[in-house]
Amino acid sequence: MSNKKNRAEMRNLLLYASAKTVSVFGTAIYNFAVSFYVLKVTGSALSFAITLMLGILPMVLIMPFAGVIIDKVDKKKLVVNMDLLCGVLMVSVFTASMVYGLSLPLIYATAFLLTVFSTFFGIGIEAAKPNIVSDKMLMNINSISKIIYSVSSILGPALGGMIFAFLDIRMFILINGITFILSGLAILLIDFTFNQTGERGAEEPIQVWQDMREGYSYMSGRQELLWLFLILVFLNFFLTFSVTVPLPYIVNTILGMGSKTFGLIQAAFPMGMILGALVVKKLVERVAYSLIMKILSFVGGIAMMVTGIPVLIDGGPLMNGVFYGGIMFMFGVIVAFIDIPLSYFMQRNIPEEYRGRVMSLGISIGKTMVPVAMILSGMLLDVVPAYALPIGGGLLFLAMNLSAAKKMTFSISISRIEVSRTD
Repeated sequence: MSNKKNRAEMRNLLLYASAKTVSVFGTAIYNFAVSFYVLKVTGSALSFAITLMLGILPMVLIMPFAGVIIDKVDKKKLVVNMDLLCGVLMVSVFTASMVYGLSLPLIYATAFLLTVFSTFFGIGIEAAKPNIVSDKMLMNINSISKIIYSVSSILGPALGGMIFAFLDIRMFILINGITFILSGLAILLIDFTFNQTGERGAEEPIQVWQDMREGYSYMSGRQELLWLFLILVFLNFFLTFSVTVPLPYIVNTILGMGSKTFGLIQAAFPMGMILGALVVKKLVERVAYSLIMKILSFVGGIAMMVTGIPVLIDGGPLMNGVFYGGIMFMFGVIVAFIDIPLSYFMQRNIPEEYRGRVMSLGISIGKTMVPVAMILSGMLLDVVPAYALPIGGGLLFLAMNLSAAKKMTFSISISRIEVSRTD
């Protein structure tokens, strides 16, 4: 019986990894290739930016509503249907483009709908993870998910560039649609009741605002969840403010290192995430997570601050490239060490009937801080020296995160998870 259960779990894990890979890679490559198609056809940076924005903005806007729906319906049906809808959308766009051509309004509408469907798919599969694998494998599946996202961020632009150069964009849209349909069929074979405790009740009617209020009330009544989301907000805001926005300006404009060097520097971040995802489970089993968080806060704050050093002391293109590559690799490890255990905590500790709403609310709050940090950082770059933002942001991140970490004690293990506030 044990061997039979292990095989069933591994089957779930492999099917999940296959479907997730197709879904994430398909979306990433499509967004990159189509964005460059728009830039080539129109020559307009604004049209290019709008295409990219339509791959992000709908996710932020609909995520709280998506969480409500996910909590009220059968998660398996929802995620399968979202993948199939992505496939049908791509095939329909291919058909329309063959008859009417690939117009800009069609590309915009497709980018918007693809983001909407992918948002429902992403939150749905995240909320369902505790039901498709055992508790001891939950952190493994989170690590696999992080590795897939990281590899897609490395290979997605490269594959998108190759497709853009060698393959007719309409044929890629058709191939992408077929792969989404295959992904949906793979998810159909996953047992979503493998680790489900108790019987799922009948689907309840959706009352959006009331259900959202219930999710918010559940989250606000649990200090440990609020502190966890606060840590995620700090990380999203200050990483964007101190590194994501200033670094391209420093590397390309001030130091004049070129786009190829900058691309290699950027690739170091997902490489760090992959390493972090591979070792995080072993680490949290051996070291108290409260200590890990304090170390991460200190290292992250210092890494932000030293990002501005080459502006003051130019070590030359090679030294600067290696330096910034190391910094981005370190940030990748830090993000993996924070994201994976905290996702594990939320999946294990939030009841299934609230999981979608609470997770979507938390993610929305964190994602909303990214454009705020981008705008603020971009405005300040015009009026203060470029090195001031990493140094100032790093100091604030260090102070605020260490203050939050002192008020909590974390204990995360495969068998038990505790997060408590200490006065």
